[in-house]
Amino acid sequence: MKKSLCYSALLAAGLASFSASAQDEVIKVGILHSLSGTMAISESTLKDTVLMLIEQQNAAGGLLGKQLEPVVVDPASNWPLFAERARELLAQEKVDVIFGNWTSVSRKAVLPVVEELNGLLFYPVQYEGEESSQNVFYTGAAPNQQAIPAVDYLMKELGVERWVLAGTDYVYPRTTNRILEAYLKDSGVAEEDIMINYTPFGHADWQNIVAEIKRFGSAGKKTAVVSTINGDANVPFYRELGNQGIDAADIPVVAFSVGEQELSGIDTAPLVGHLAAWNYFMSVDADANGDFIDAWLDFTDKDDAVTNDPMEAHYIGFNMWAEAVRKAGTTEVDAVKDAIIGVTVPNLTGGYATMLPNHHITKPVLIGEIQDDGQFEVVWQTTGTVMGDAWSDYLPGSKDLVADWTAPMQCGNYNVTTGKCGGSQAKAEAQAALGD
Repeated sequence: MKKSLCYSALLAAGLASFSASAQDEVIKVGILHSLSGTMAISESTLKDTVLMLIEQQNAAGGLLGKQLEPVVVDPASNWPLFAERARELLAQEKVDVIFGNWTSVSRKAVLPVVEELNGLLFYPVQYEGEESSQNVFYTGAAPNQQAIPAVDYLMKELGVERWVLAGTDYVYPRTTNRILEAYLKDSGVAEEDIMINYTPFGHADWQNIVAEIKRFGSAGKKTAVVSTINGDANVPFYRELGNQGIDAADIPVVAFSVGEQELSGIDTAPLVGHLAAWNYFMSVDADANGDFIDAWLDFTDKDDAVTNDPMEAHYIGFNMWAEAVRKAGTTEVDAVKDAIIGVTVPNLTGGYATMLPNHHITKPVLIGEIQDDGQFEVVWQTTGTVMGDAWSDYLPGSKDLVADWTAPMQCGNYNVTTGKCGGSQAKAEAQAALGD
């Protein structure tokens, strides 16, 4: 009996040792994107993007002499489930890094998990700012890299005087619109010339709202819609614009969450001339972009597959992480966090992206016009790249805050007026002031 127990214990120890040894032979990469539910239209493609990047990295010899192993989970467009799946990836699967999330509400659900377990999250989508975590790298646009330049373009280039701020009812549209409302009023726009509307995820009946937008735009002032509508609700929204004959020449729509992937599901002919603000479009003529598109078409085995901005953000984030791992000589989280600051890698528009001390990156800003083939023609872009700003200059609770995760500051919300790092409590107060 004692021999049997002893043998069992030795066997268990041996299996555990073998399992740990096997795990040491690979670098595990977590993929946290909705593959079902209302956000699957946008996020499924990002899962495949990371799989392609992993495949390419493995073909090039992996990292640190090890192959990369993807661990894919489906949080199913369910925000609390994002937190559960993130915990599963970090605590059970022991992944070295996570690439994931789309909506800000899902990111905020995951944030305390990655901070508690000291994980790494690369977040690839434009967002509202007002956040900087030592465990998150924001490779999508901050408001000063998308929303503010888009409004400037509409105001200065198209002469827009009346503004419809239309969004899905969650943190990203609400906070972005607070920033835009403050910016517009600072620019002299009257309160009665700003209309704000929110709808739930998956909203399908747009007839009355589009009719209201049409009425709002008939007051004799040039009107535009700034859209932070997310997910599959965009399909019926744009369809209703066409149904009601809203022409881009009369009331242009500039979208922050609509790219090539979303347009691939609808007839774009009635939408020609409407706009989107991103940091990348598939139509950009650059060698790096051509190579990426070719690789994507080959990976998907679909001649009509499209690329979009969040895919480029994952491309940049993945390559930054890989370079930081090489630089650190390890996948250990704290070492990678230190090594990644200042890392510069190519983007897909012919330039370069650099990781800043506030965990945001440098990006060009592009305005694209919808074409009848579902692509965008670039009609305006910045002359260089713009540094991502974690805290808005236009909100009272944020304008004195900066983020810098390098020593000696190492703070996500340093108040330049008081000379103090606010810590988590100050961040919570700032978010409470914004109504998040």
